[in-house]
Amino acid sequence: MSGKVSLGLLETGVPGLDTLLGGGLGEYSFNLIAGAPGSGKTTLAHQMMFALATPERRALFFTVLGEPPMKMLRYQQQYDFFELDKVGSAIRYVNLADDLRSGDFSGVLERIMREVEAFSPSLVFVDSFRSVAQTAKNGSEGIADLQHFIQELGTRMTSWQATTFLIGEYVHVEAEANPIMTVADGVLALSQSQQDNSIVRKIRVVKMRGQAHMGGMHTFRMGDDGVRIFPRLLPPLASDRLPGVPVDRDPRRVSSGVPTLDVLLHGGIPQGHSILVAGPSGSGKTILGTQFLAEGARQGEKGVACYFEKGTSRLRNAALAEMVQGGHVRIVETQALDLTADELLQDLLAAIDETGAQRVVIDSLSEFLLYLAPEFRREFRVTVFRILSHLAKRGVTVMVTMGLEDRFTELRFSDAEVSFLTDGIIATRYVEMQGELTKVISVVKLRGCSHSSALRSFRITDAGIEIEEHKVRFDGMLSGHPSAQRDGG
Repeated sequence: MSGKVSLGLLETGVPGLDTLLGGGLGEYSFNLIAGAPGSGKTTLAHQMMFALATPERRALFFTVLGEPPMKMLRYQQQYDFFELDKVGSAIRYVNLADDLRSGDFSGVLERIMREVEAFSPSLVFVDSFRSVAQTAKNGSEGIADLQHFIQELGTRMTSWQATTFLIGEYVHVEAEANPIMTVADGVLALSQSQQDNSIVRKIRVVKMRGQAHMGGMHTFRMGDDGVRIFPRLLPPLASDRLPGVPVDRDPRRVSSGVPTLDVLLHGGIPQGHSILVAGPSGSGKTILGTQFLAEGARQGEKGVACYFEKGTSRLRNAALAEMVQGGHVRIVETQALDLTADELLQDLLAAIDETGAQRVVIDSLSEFLLYLAPEFRREFRVTVFRILSHLAKRGVTVMVTMGLEDRFTELRFSDAEVSFLTDGIIATRYVEMQGELTKVISVVKLRGCSHSSALRSFRITDAGIEIEEHKVRFDGMLSGHPSAQRDGG
């Protein structure tokens, strides 16, 4: 018989937060939500409160600031999580401004306890608790009294079996909130940073007693639905990579949508592989992605396409528009100029799960880099790795594109060493051949599978990419040499 006490966990109702907390929020815990002004503390607290509060599990929200609760409610009502019917029955607001003004901590504590006894809440919120700390510094009662007040409040709330949240405007949590840090069971720190013209919001679980919470900083966004957190995770190993599980040496081949390219791939793209299509502007990368999706639609396979280019060329793509209207392809795109990788990844995975997609196109990584918030550009390679890892776990076949500057005298296949992360590489480029600028294509890499290394010239027509069947031969170096010619072999 085990003598261990199991902690009850409450689902917070905030997307991504329960993952950070290790499954949920500890019941009857004493917590601090800290952050600078405008970082989202009050909104996060309200989102949790409205998700958790019921007539059987009521919430008491104490406001300490001078502004009346009605002003706060006016703004919180703009979020989707707000339920007006809960106010009064399941949620009650109490203003402690007058009680705090006297500077008597014992009086404030007694007022809180009277309200708790009258309403019998399971959830208690105090916003903003830093006002209480400021009173201790400026008034007759000092830090020692504040420490006693916090300990007494925590003890009484636990005895009432209430889960408590203190909300404070702290920028440096460990230093500024030290008296609370020693007493609190959990500490959530919110922050926002400006880089260039981008604002990035992050959350960190500083402390969470009795739970294996996730460390580090995790991005979040505030929208009409409230706070949405994007945990930085890697997926568990795929089953075929676990010890003792045989690897499929001959995976099913997926057609690229271009028959001659399938020949170069020795039957098509291996299912579940990621393929990088790299080349200069105008060399057919987006068109190849569209043909890849169209072939899936012909075979009854759903597709997801992630685009970053906002020009009219894509909007006028009749084939893509038809696939979208027919429900064969789901488009994932963003309007944000401070995009985070975790946000994009969550949208991609949600679209795959909702549609059952087997094919994914990301067009292009070059434009994705432009939309990333500045701090994430420095870790672009890690970002791509995490995205491809999650897609590999889903077992989808992925085609990603990357635009490159054509330097003619160099063979390059990606920027930021992204080419090492994909299972295959298809390179497109221009060569000067017989007095013309000609497009050529080749399969550079196909991990674990055989493929042709031949260079083939191709044209872009109204029907898409058409690859010629004969090789391109170079008498000199592979650099667009004038002596390049077609070979009938």
